Amino acid sequence: MKNIPFIVILRARFTFLLLILFVYSSFNSTAIAEKGKPVFQYTVSMPEPASHYYHMELSCTGWTEDTIDFKLPNWMPGYYQLMYYSRDIENISAWDENGKKISLNKINDNTWNISGIRNTPFILTYDVKTSRQFVANSYLDSTHAYIVPENNFLYIAGFLNTPVSVKIIKNKPWSTIATGLEIVPGIPDEFTASDFDILYDCPILIGNLEELPSFKVNGVDHRFIGYDMGNFDKSLFMENLKKVVEAAVAIFGDVPYKQYTFLGIGHGFGGIEHLNNTTISFDGTGIKTKSDLNNMMSFIGHEYFHNYNVKRIRPFELGPFDYDNENKTNQLWVSEGLTVYYEYMIAKRAGLIDEKELLSNFTKDINAVENNPGRLYQSLSQCSYSTWDEGPFGTQGKEPGKSISYYDKGPVVGLLLDFAIRNATQSKKSLDDVMRLLYWKYYKRLQRGFTDAEFQEACETVAGISLTKVFEYVYTTKELDYATYLYYAGLKLEIETDKKNANGKYLISRLDNMNPSQYSILQKWLDN
Repeated sequence: MKNIPFIVILRARFTFLLLILFVYSSFNSTAIAEKGKPVFQYTVSMPEPASHYYHMELSCTGWTEDTIDFKLPNWMPGYYQLMYYSRDIENISAWDENGKKISLNKINDNTWNISGIRNTPFILTYDVKTSRQFVANSYLDSTHAYIVPENNFLYIAGFLNTPVSVKIIKNKPWSTIATGLEIVPGIPDEFTASDFDILYDCPILIGNLEELPSFKVNGVDHRFIGYDMGNFDKSLFMENLKKVVEAAVAIFGDVPYKQYTFLGIGHGFGGIEHLNNTTISFDGTGIKTKSDLNNMMSFIGHEYFHNYNVKRIRPFELGPFDYDNENKTNQLWVSEGLTVYYEYMIAKRAGLIDEKELLSNFTKDINAVENNPGRLYQSLSQCSYSTWDEGPFGTQGKEPGKSISYYDKGPVVGLLLDFAIRNATQSKKSLDDVMRLLYWKYYKRLQRGFTDAEFQEACETVAGISLTKVFEYVYTTKELDYATYLYYAGLKLEIETDKKNANGKYLISRLDNMNPSQYSILQKWLDN
């Protein structure tokens, strides 16, 4: 007899018990299901957390189709890389309401076909292996659980718009489940989503979590919940975070969610934005100085601003999502690069940094752009489109030194664009007005994303002039004309050459003598 690891036996026994319960519950589910409307009911368990395996149960009722395809996404919105989550699926099986196995065939890397189930309740069971602690991967160990829904929850092709419920059976010593999903009233640890896009937009964090004192902005609750957050000045942290949120909300004049949750998932790197929550790798023990705190606020502010810019103000290609393939767009420089621009501006408007620190942030990006030879080979739009192959920092391509990052050049072009608009309107309009126009027109009224041409049109509508010269910095490799656009705001760019490596050292500073127009633009930029 082949030796079977104890954890496999444990999962098998656990599955059998759930199948007995399913035989009973499936009849009830069928009774309450509306005719012709399928029902998805997930149960997520973790019978042995130290094994790093989740156990998944999907109960399906109300199906009129005889054959359906189950799929798992290949990527998650917000992280523009193919993750191939289906590689983590093991021990997948299908059962009818009597506990009898149903034939299940894998037809490609992320798709399983099941047939003979018309008007028949059935259940799908499988395990999800976790091995990497990363913001875009699910993870489970003896101390906590982090679920990236795209990594765990199968959907049925053609039924992404179907409501789904999720029951969590958490490890007994753990006290808290934190997620942006809707809580099912009166049922402990059960949640619901109106469709799979919403489910996939709500990561789940489970463990003995800590919640910091919440705050309200425009009457809406904002929470910060985290795992293993460490020791730091938590009151000051939340005071500053409130200022950041207030500064971002002030740009749009609208709070588009019922509640917002910041999820600190523990040590690591990176953050991913969602409609009413964000997940961030967070370690409070690293916050020792004012500079540490400001850096953390800038990072969190970036992810928070994404709830407006990309989750709602979005390129046309980023929704509805194709979870199988790359969703390529030329405009990640808007979604990511301009979000970097606003993380700097929000920190200044929140009173967390001063003029010197603000200019230093843009100086850092200018140095990154100008000392990267890739600027001569790749445009902003090209690097946006190519990020799926080259990575967000432009370093994973086949030809190193011939790519750039929209995280560097995006905020720099955003700076020049803002000054161009302010100069054209005698300081009456700014890039803020562009963002508001996009929000209220495309997200609120038209309820769709914008095209490349529509973004430029929005900028030119606000400016009242053609901005073709600025947009050459987006679609071509034309060198940036810092002198002209910084001059509008009474600023200049100085350079020192490093003789050792031939790189330039760039510095933004004020002009010695500013005219009234320059002074007005600079002051309104700094204050507003």
